[in-house]
Amino acid sequence: MSNDLLDAESAAIPSGFQPFSFTTGFARQIGPLYERAETDGTYQRAFRVQDYHCNGMGNCHGGMLTAFADVAFGHAITLSYRRYWVTVRLLTDFLSAAKLGDWVEGTGIIAGGEDDFVTVKGRIWCGDRTIMSGTGVFKVLGERP
Repeated sequence: MSNDLLDAESAAIPSGFQPFSFTTGFARQIGPLYERAETDGTYQRAFRVQDYHCNGMGNCHGGMLTAFADVAFGHAITLSYRRYWVTVRLLTDFLSAAKLGDWVEGTGIIAGGEDDFVTVKGRIWCGDRTIMSGTGVFKVLGERP
């Protein structure tokens, strides 16, 4: 008997990506998640679509993609401000689907800010296909250790 969740997890992780884990909270439930930092200060966060991420049509569920976008887009604030943040607004456009086994990546860039609010423009993709684009408004909180 095969365990399809373990089979999906055994797929190769692209070079340069490292697992990142949350020890508590919601993000721990949607993983495993990965990240890669580039020398120019940019980053990608990623995950492999597993069975428990999919809807009944075999596509990655929109709720998973939205939760991942929140984590991927908001990380721009962590890197730029070294502060905690919470999401005020997340607007997304679904442009394509990700399927079981696909490697999905995402990133964000700071588009502007005022007072304690920062706007991030982000993109989620699989290979050369954009899966989702969007913007987030985040409230910047206390310093991160």
